[in-house]
Amino acid sequence: MLKDNFTDLFYLIVVARERSFTRAAAKLGVSQSALSHAIRGLEERLKIRLLTRTTRSVAPTDAGEALINSIGPRFKEIEEELISLTEARDRVAGNIRITLGEHALNSAVWPAIKPFLQTYPDVNVEFTIDNTLTDIVSGRFDAGIRLGEQVAKDMVAVRIGPDWRMVVVGSPAYFARHGKPQSPHDLQHHNCINMRLPTLGGLYAWEFSKNGQQLRVRVEGQLTFNHLTSRVDAAISGMGLALVPEDCVAQAVADGALETVLDEWCEPFPGYFLYYPSRKQHTAAFALLIDALRYPPINA
Repeated sequence: MLKDNFTDLFYLIVVARERSFTRAAAKLGVSQSALSHAIRGLEERLKIRLLTRTTRSVAPTDAGEALINSIGPRFKEIEEELISLTEARDRVAGNIRITLGEHALNSAVWPAIKPFLQTYPDVNVEFTIDNTLTDIVSGRFDAGIRLGEQVAKDMVAVRIGPDWRMVVVGSPAYFARHGKPQSPHDLQHHNCINMRLPTLGGLYAWEFSKNGQQLRVRVEGQLTFNHLTSRVDAAISGMGLALVPEDCVAQAVADGALETVLDEWCEPFPGYFLYYPSRKQHTAAFALLIDALRYPPINA
């Protein structure tokens, strides 16, 4: 009975993920009728309905969803352990999925990942650019990358970048017309380029700190973006003031296209961390990726 249940539970996970007996059967390499028979047999043994079937789709029942959420991670751990054994015997290979924001990719990850991929050509890395606080477990990601303060306490966090800071910038033409703010509160009288928060949908309140004093200012302006590059371009065009990562505008400031203000209120804070579930069984590829991203570098 254990053997039958083990196979049928795996079939259940695949059907639920594919939302289709046809697609699941093709993926598993079994006939659709054999797959349907296996799931029905599992339901009869457990005496509970696990899937809701319609002519167009298949979806887990509440009981089926609870069972899948419970056993799914365990099947994944078994799969990762088998992959790890194969890699140790043959070569470093595998697929790694990571969710992260645009700035994290460009500033902390991309410079390190290029040589890593050249060294390990059989490792495939998928990056999903997403500024929301994605649940990496339900999203089936191997890891996520966020600022340290955004990482959940039950995750293992590995630092992958230095401290950095946000700066307020505007074009010389804008400052010639409107003057420069002398304190964060003065921003309420300026045309500021807002950012829409991806998780809650509200506007981001600009955050400042000076000698331990924390300050949040809600600003207003004609433009709102959820894209970093657009905010920088709008500021260069004289459309208003923007609060952006300093490294993204360093060249524009050096060229004179932008100027910074309120520098004394823009203190550094801890940078990006790679995080993953504490119970995750590392594959060789994932462990090497952590070492490649780790800050400061191991050989520094």
